Amino acid sequence: MAEVLNKIPKHCFVKDTAKSLMYAAVSTAITVGLGLAAFAYIPMTLAYLPAWIAYAFVAGTASTGCWVVAHECGHGAFSDNRAIQDTVGYILHSLLLVPYFSWQRSHAVHHSRTNHVMEGETHVPAQVNTPDSDVVFKLRDMLGEGPFTALNLVGVFLLGWPIYLLTGASGGPVRGATNHFNPNAGDQGKHALFPGKWRGKVWQSDVGVVAVVAALAAWAVSAGSVWPVAALYLGPYLVCNFWLVLYTWLQHTDVDVPHFEGDQWNLVKGAFMTIDRPYGSIYDFLHHRIGSTHVAHHINHTIPHYHAKEATEALKEAFPDLYLYDPTPIVTATWRVGSKCIAVYKRGNEWVFTDERMPDAKPLIA
Repeated sequence: MAEVLNKIPKHCFVKDTAKSLMYAAVSTAITVGLGLAAFAYIPMTLAYLPAWIAYAFVAGTASTGCWVVAHECGHGAFSDNRAIQDTVGYILHSLLLVPYFSWQRSHAVHHSRTNHVMEGETHVPAQVNTPDSDVVFKLRDMLGEGPFTALNLVGVFLLGWPIYLLTGASGGPVRGATNHFNPNAGDQGKHALFPGKWRGKVWQSDVGVVAVVAALAAWAVSAGSVWPVAALYLGPYLVCNFWLVLYTWLQHTDVDVPHFEGDQWNLVKGAFMTIDRPYGSIYDFLHHRIGSTHVAHHINHTIPHYHAKEATEALKEAFPDLYLYDPTPIVTATWRVGSKCIAVYKRGNEWVFTDERMPDAKPLIA
């Protein structure tokens, strides 16, 4: 890793608190401004449902920028001032119902074990001939490839994020069923997701999320209806979750990207197994290049997003055979991943994806 990091210009690791706060303010202003405009100009009637759906997509897309800023805070890429960093991250993530410190910890584990088939965290694929993959294969056989893929995508984008937070779904098999709101769930030994001091931080995270939920409930009571909350907050919230899942899924999953175990895995190999993709200038601006500079982010997660493009170019030049970039249009890539990346089986020293049953393949877990 030291050899890799030496290829990145040193100033790429420098954090500018004022610049980071500016990006946080821009994302927040766009999101709040859209909400205020919708409240002022879109009538709260069924006839305007198309307008509310359009608002949800635009505002949810904008709020993803706030999510990405909070994500940088959790990584220590926002500021050298830890108090400012955690304050911004805690507020922004709590407003989006994300337990800040809990996810900070689980996401750090994800970075430390990227593409490890047993110890990875988030988007760890199911292994063939296990209960998890058997259920998916049965559903695919019953529905057919096309309908299954459509249902799979809807389920992952709509429910994937909250299910992960509550049950640890797609988390590392070694940790069992975890819960980002309860530090006592899951493995409590060597692979505990929230060891030591992190238990207390989980409860601190819960306070922020509960406070926002209570505020939303009070808003609904004050309005005499849940519809203002649903239209102005819930719709954009679901869209924001969609973007989060889309980015993380496509960053770490595709038909030709392997996973590893044991001595075949190492930190550099895992970091280079993440994928940059073309999201276009508008989404790169709104989302601070989270999808198009993710390889550099995994090489070192303390690189601020405003230096990530330069860091990416340096990695591409220094390691052209290792850097992964897929120019496939996002919609096409998403359908391919949802259809073909069902489970992994061991082929040589790698675990590779398949969309076919493999009765003779042996999983690491029962």
